[in-house]
Amino acid sequence: MYESKKKYFYGTGRLKSSVARVRFYENGTGSIIINGRDINDYFGLDTLKLVVNQPLVTADLVGKVDIVVTVAGGGVSGQAGAIRHGISRALLGLNPEYRPTLKAAGFLTRDPRMKERKKYGLKAARRAPQFSKR
Repeated sequence: MYESKKKYFYGTGRLKSSVARVRFYENGTGSIIINGRDINDYFGLDTLKLVVNQPLVTADLVGKVDIVVTVAGGGVSGQAGAIRHGISRALLGLNPEYRPTLKAAGFLTRDPRMKERKKYGLKAARRAPQFSKR
């Protein structure tokens, strides 16, 4: 869709097991393309669309930039959070003065929460086999 000669800013966002690669084109129409589909087609819930748009609202860039995202892994909520993280990192390439406001909002912090691994002797990470008295 976008020619490779056009200048863009890049950011990688992660949340849980989702990884989002974000390309950020300035002087655009405000379109957000995720895995080749429009944001309205990709995310059904309005709350997920709001999560993706939070860094743009904070930086007052809604409708002024085009964003192309490739996201993989995890569920829809994790993907939305990963996209938000990637957009926030790409915004710093555009203008480093956004850092204090984005950091105060918590958009630049990588959320370290991951799925806990299964342990031997258990059925899941913490779920033990059912106890039988007799």
